[in-house]
Amino acid sequence: MSSEAREWVWEHSSSRGAARLVLLSIADRVADDQCISWASLSSLAKRTRASVSTVRDAIERLILADELEQLDDLVGPQRSTVYRLPLAAEAAIQAWREQQEDGGEAVVSDEPAAPAKLRLSALRRYGIRLREVPDSPARVRNPAVPETGRSRRKPAPRRTGYRHSDVPATGTQNRSEPDLNRRYSSSGAAVTSAAEWQVDPATHTWTRQQGHLDRLGEQGLQVADAKWRAHRTGYKPRSADAWAADWRSWIAREHAPGRPNLHAMTGSKASAAPGGMTRAEAHTAALLAALDEPAGTEG
Repeated sequence: MSSEAREWVWEHSSSRGAARLVLLSIADRVADDQCISWASLSSLAKRTRASVSTVRDAIERLILADELEQLDDLVGPQRSTVYRLPLAAEAAIQAWREQQEDGGEAVVSDEPAAPAKLRLSALRRYGIRLREVPDSPARVRNPAVPETGRSRRKPAPRRTGYRHSDVPATGTQNRSEPDLNRRYSSSGAAVTSAAEWQVDPATHTWTRQQGHLDRLGEQGLQVADAKWRAHRTGYKPRSADAWAADWRSWIAREHAPGRPNLHAMTGSKASAAPGGMTRAEAHTAALLAALDEPAGTEG
């Protein structure tokens, strides 16, 4: 009878894709003219080369299309699920009646069973039997429930956008907070250029505590600041803390006004030592000359 069931699927089923392949696999195990079959989700997935979830969805579509019934009060071999192809069974009954009419016979005892009159005794030879503990009637009323017995829940819609609609997508979160920083680095810290950076009170206090204000004077400090900004014009924007550290390092190395530059003194070069002197001796002599101290070589 499985050949007739498969033929009905090929010729009359409206299923497509994976659902059609699953229905053919179920029809391949039809036992007799009642169009009863059995299969587990894992076996159907193996035969159709599809996932278990795909097979489950295909079975649900076939049930909704009335091309498949899931008989929950029966159980097949190895506790597999029992199915019935109702439309194929009706086609088998119709074909049998037409054959009887053409032959002029009126034998009713061999007529295929109607959907409500299953011959359970004929199914036992195939290992199909009644369940010992019948499932809840709710499952019989809703055949789309999967075999696990767990009801399918509609997945919650995925959240998109911001959780709070009153929080703006950009800008400061607190509207009373001024938006001072126009650009941000990848780490989230505010960045600015050297020309835009201003000496903060903490850095100004540092110049007094370290004695650089007394050493350079107010005017000398301004000259050093201008030189620093001129040398940092082409640098990429940095955070305020980075500019402050770089500015302090520059000020600490800056010469006081009127102090000679050792590398630019007349008659000496840093790259070459005077005749007969090593580089270290040339630097020492230049330092002593800058400090106007005797070298200790006078007679």
